[in-house]
Amino acid sequence: MQYRTLGRTGVQVSSLALGAMNFGAIGRTTQDEATAIVDAALEAGINLIDTADMYSDGESEEMVGKAIAGRRDDIVLATKATMPMGDERNHQGSSRRWLATALDNSLRRLGVDHVDLYQIHRWDPSTSDEETLSALTDLQRAGKIRYFGSSTFPAYRIVHAQWAAREYHLSRYVTEQPSYSILQRGIEAHVLPVTEQHGLGVLVWSPLASGWLSGAIREGRDITTSRSTFMPERFDTTIPSNRARLDAVEQLAEVADQSGLTMIQLALGFVTAHPAVTSALMGPRTPDHLHAQLAAADTVLSDDVLDAIDAIVAPGTDLAAHEKYDTPPALLDPSLRRR
Repeated sequence: MQYRTLGRTGVQVSSLALGAMNFGAIGRTTQDEATAIVDAALEAGINLIDTADMYSDGESEEMVGKAIAGRRDDIVLATKATMPMGDERNHQGSSRRWLATALDNSLRRLGVDHVDLYQIHRWDPSTSDEETLSALTDLQRAGKIRYFGSSTFPAYRIVHAQWAAREYHLSRYVTEQPSYSILQRGIEAHVLPVTEQHGLGVLVWSPLASGWLSGAIREGRDITTSRSTFMPERFDTTIPSNRARLDAVEQLAEVADQSGLTMIQLALGFVTAHPAVTSALMGPRTPDHLHAQLAAADTVLSDDVLDAIDAIVAPGTDLAAHEKYDTPPALLDPSLRRR
């Protein structure tokens, strides 16, 4: 396992990290399975575990808490807030009011007195950066969080938050958690240059592109990933963007075969090769899934392999641009761009 410094924090984290989104109802992963996954991950040298309050309505945090009991100090523990937790209108967002409550709820579910990294799950356009950073700074000073970061922020919001921290003399985001894979490379054009400029650690999610790069999706096979059951449009190959993904996957499979790699090794080796990336988050549903991904722990792709990938999916290109999660709200809601 490789280890890298998380931004400018001085904290050393593994280049592969354990994402716990599938723990609980979302991935139908039981507590015994979750504990076995955590055990195997720690044994392999992973020291960063990432979850969020909204994953299975808090169940993921509870499972992580039980799985790490008795070994908390050896783990860099990360969670997130801001996504809706129930129907109450103020049980979401990044206001001081909600973040203070959400963090206490997360600490209770995790069974800990602090988290190492507390992340704003999505940019909240209704809350000012000053409000959010002030609340996070106070929670940090209270000892409930060690550092805080953003997740899936547009590049211009990352920059603005860095400016706001300096302007108002507040602590700043030290990490960003964007979606990044061979099939979704758009962040190379805007987000990653910004994180490098400001010295942020980068924890990338969905490096296997929701299963497209797992090796299970190939031409002529039925697509039966866990995501295909509740997001069928993402895997419908009659849709042009999905057809483009499948065509790219077939070419990437040839590159992997010629290089003696699995598709998973190719996919994880690609994202961890970027100098701006600190860690790639794996989201296994079972111990077998984890072991297949751990095989990429020491994968280093040669320049020839990286050049071949660039020839299939050009740098800075998203094959499914409509699936971006950092799109400015005005592009999605016409009322925000009309007087």
